[in-house]
Amino acid sequence: MNDSTPPPDLQDAGRGARHRLAQDPTGWLRWLPGLQVLRHYQLAWLPHDAMAGLALTAVLVPVGIAYAVASGVPGICGLYATMAGLLAYALFGPSRILVLGPDSSLAALILAVVLPLSGGNAQRAIALAGMMALVSGALCIGAGAARLGFVTELLSKPIRYGYMNGIALTVIASQLPALFGFGVDAHGLLDESRQFALAVLAGKTHRVALAIGAGTLLTILLLRRHPRLPTVLIAVSGATLVVTLQDLALRAAVPVLGAMPQGLPAFSLPSMGASDVAPVLLGGLAVALISFADTSVLSRTYAGRAACFIDPNQEMVGLGAANVAAGLFQGFPISASASRTPVAEAAGARTQLTGVVGALSVGAMLLTAPDLLRNLPVAALAAVVIASAIGLIEVTDLRRIWRIQRWEFWLSMGCLLGVALLGAIPGIGLAIVVAVIEFLWDGWRPHSAVLGRVDGVKGYHDIARHPEAHVVPGLVLFRWDAPLFFANAELFRRRVLDAVADAPTPVRWLVVGAEPITSVDITSADALDELDQTLDGAGIALCFAEMKGPVKDKFKRFGLFSRLGEQRFFATLGEAVSRYLESHAVAWVDWEDRVGDGADDGVRSARTAGACAPPTQAG
Repeated sequence: MNDSTPPPDLQDAGRGARHRLAQDPTGWLRWLPGLQVLRHYQLAWLPHDAMAGLALTAVLVPVGIAYAVASGVPGICGLYATMAGLLAYALFGPSRILVLGPDSSLAALILAVVLPLSGGNAQRAIALAGMMALVSGALCIGAGAARLGFVTELLSKPIRYGYMNGIALTVIASQLPALFGFGVDAHGLLDESRQFALAVLAGKTHRVALAIGAGTLLTILLLRRHPRLPTVLIAVSGATLVVTLQDLALRAAVPVLGAMPQGLPAFSLPSMGASDVAPVLLGGLAVALISFADTSVLSRTYAGRAACFIDPNQEMVGLGAANVAAGLFQGFPISASASRTPVAEAAGARTQLTGVVGALSVGAMLLTAPDLLRNLPVAALAAVVIASAIGLIEVTDLRRIWRIQRWEFWLSMGCLLGVALLGAIPGIGLAIVVAVIEFLWDGWRPHSAVLGRVDGVKGYHDIARHPEAHVVPGLVLFRWDAPLFFANAELFRRRVLDAVADAPTPVRWLVVGAEPITSVDITSADALDELDQTLDGAGIALCFAEMKGPVKDKFKRFGLFSRLGEQRFFATLGEAVSRYLESHAVAWVDWEDRVGDGADDGVRSARTAGACAPPTQAG
């Protein structure tokens, strides 16, 4: 059996749980997937979950500390956030083996808010980061309850790549000084890069710290080829051991983590000043968007491996609950981890109990051995964060995008520059704006076509792509490939009039192939009414074919259907052409008539008038 495939008993249990939820979709248990799993937990899973949780702990501790330091808060906050987040997600999260915790993709966002507002005050930094976690958590819970789990789909791949590449470079730039054993007073990718280069040129590099950090980084990158190995634990333990045995913290003044407070986190409601509200809210919104985008992708990936469905709205609620818990227990914003989840999977995790065991193990370490990581070198922590940031960088797929659609490649580069020049928080704002513009562009300036008949090919086709196509004299078949709404109504009118003006013969009917039109609004309905009046004044009847039922309902609600008359609406383009031929003496023989094909395409030479009267003509 493949390691990524859950055992049959787990698959059966998952199917049973989905069946029970389907029978009681409105029950309160649907908000507590972890409790639902616990009610039907099998003892055979316990050894697997327990061992996977213990193996996971070896990664949770160093990574949690590293990302906390990278986020501008004390290292202990990373462990607090890890514990609270895992316990909350175990109850509210739908994914059985997803691991949540501090993440490199959020570090730059948190640091961008915490660093300038805290002024170096650790307690203020903890409060600000905790409030960001509460904001992002509340937003995720609200969006999940409102079933808005689809919103992250607005971020296309090129935009996500550009933003995450920018975040990765920002994170790397922020950690390079620590890797080289010194600190800089700078904010943002460009400023930090400049200050780092000046410090290196000025000879501030701590060579011993750099050797330890570089060795840690190289170890992590080399051992990544072996996913079953606890890569981070091996690298960080080796660095800590070297510092301890050689007493480098005293002899060589290598910066180390130092002692951590003993005990579990206490409940604490973070507070902030009035001047902090705007940046914290904006930062929380950015965190919510990015964390859920990452979590949903990872969740869908593992759900696909297990051949099951994960509700994205419940996933958003689970992520939100985890962030709220982290914020209330001296933590900071967290997300799903693409590096720790595979550790749990490879160790044999079966259910959310793996995360519970991991959280309890971290808590046990804080109670019994808080000084275990006293000599952990800061350069090694920087190496952990840099290695993770390198993993965020996407190059291969961007090369593919460059080959097949270069404007989307440059869109990605624009988002990267937005993060680099403006910072992480404005960068995500820019990414959202660009995503909305990209989403609207196809509808704002959509493709349209005049259709004709191509010999030997059924249906009607764009005459611009098929110059050999034949058009029925006096008839324009016009297709609009988008919804009709306020932003494109005027363009629709202009293109219709251009199609009439470019027709080779005087036009009597203009039939809109309306199948691609999925919606209309008041503005476009009024524009259609004005267009009908303009065409009617020129002796041209405006008709519609293949209109969807919901769109026709809107026509009726807006009064367009009654003003135009039912006789102007046809089920198919073929029917519209037939009715036109029946109403006018037009010299037209279809290719199917010429070859004697008896196919009922609805397109033939002039016939006797049918039961439906043709539109009234002005001339």
